Amino acid sequence: MTIKFNNFEEKKLAFAKATQNGTEEEQSQALNEMLESLAQDVQSDILNQVNTQMADNAVLQSRGQNVLTSEEYKFFNAVVEEGGFTDTEMLPKTTQERVFEDLRKEHPLLDALGLQNLGAVTEYIFSNPEGAAVWGPLFDGIKGQLNAAFRKVSISQLKLTAFIPLSNDMLKLGPEWIERYVRTMIQEAMAVGLEQGFVAGSGQNQPIGLLKNVNSETGAVSDKSSSGTLTFQRGETMIDELAGVAEKLAIYTDANGKEQVRKVENKLVMVMNPKNSFRIKANATIQNASGVYVTNYPLNFKDYESVFVPEGKVLFFLQGEYLAAMGGRDPIKKFEQTMALEDATVYIAKQYATGKPKDNNAAAVYDLDLGGSTTTTTTTSA
Repeated sequence: MTIKFNNFEEKKLAFAKATQNGTEEEQSQALNEMLESLAQDVQSDILNQVNTQMADNAVLQSRGQNVLTSEEYKFFNAVVEEGGFTDTEMLPKTTQERVFEDLRKEHPLLDALGLQNLGAVTEYIFSNPEGAAVWGPLFDGIKGQLNAAFRKVSISQLKLTAFIPLSNDMLKLGPEWIERYVRTMIQEAMAVGLEQGFVAGSGQNQPIGLLKNVNSETGAVSDKSSSGTLTFQRGETMIDELAGVAEKLAIYTDANGKEQVRKVENKLVMVMNPKNSFRIKANATIQNASGVYVTNYPLNFKDYESVFVPEGKVLFFLQGEYLAAMGGRDPIKKFEQTMALEDATVYIAKQYATGKPKDNNAAAVYDLDLGGSTTTTTTTSA
């Protein structure tokens, strides 16, 4: 069931702005404020639901409420009885799987990035096939060779930390609600961290984001240069602009420095800052003969929003050309440092994760010039 957020989204936006322009101290403060707001919103939502809950688990399940497995009930009941987590406890496997499922279900951009759950795996190997199949006589020698450049990526080198403030009041609610609270806190905190890393990560103790380029010789990570300016004006202009984006993403340089062409149909994704998204969507919206407004981009581009894409920019990437993976998880530990929370104990859950584009041409960044937008509505047949 979706959590009703009150202040979290506002604090998330403030955190995104701090990561782009703020000092390290400002980023830390914005992160703390975001996590505190998340804890308050989740706790408030759960307490409201507790007041209206019914005792029958079958009824709760039919209404989308949470019913625990025997292992989950035993685990979270022990948390209630012991007054918190111990430093050696791992979340039940089924709970971890639900966190991953909810990440992809509730956060479509992570799903579009192809987020993978590799379980206990801490290394991932992917390859770029090169070469070609060659025809020849039936009993002749082998005419061609297919090579593959294998690369191993360590997932354990990066840890994503989620803070779980567990108040004494929450412990009184019982294992079902403790499980949901912990799972939601981890899911939402991880979602913000993963999105920030996969979109704008600097590569320094973070994933390499889609907004970044990697120097093939030095490995240095830098911001992508703009590939041009897009206006998203209606009609032929928008078609031509997006066709140019598709053509750019179709061309890449392989490990040997050779220019190659890849298929991009049905793999084109566009990510916009929420402040720019509605003007762009408005230009792609028409009213059909039935009077229904339909938003549809040329060439079947899929669109998503992210506060980590700078205002005035638009990000494009190809599905399947970015490695977004979660691996093993550390036991939950008590957080010894003080946060601005009263009557609560803070725990941390650490998740191994990594992300990087398969090549620099897997994504492209463009500037936006939406000043020439028109509000004319075009009517077409259904």
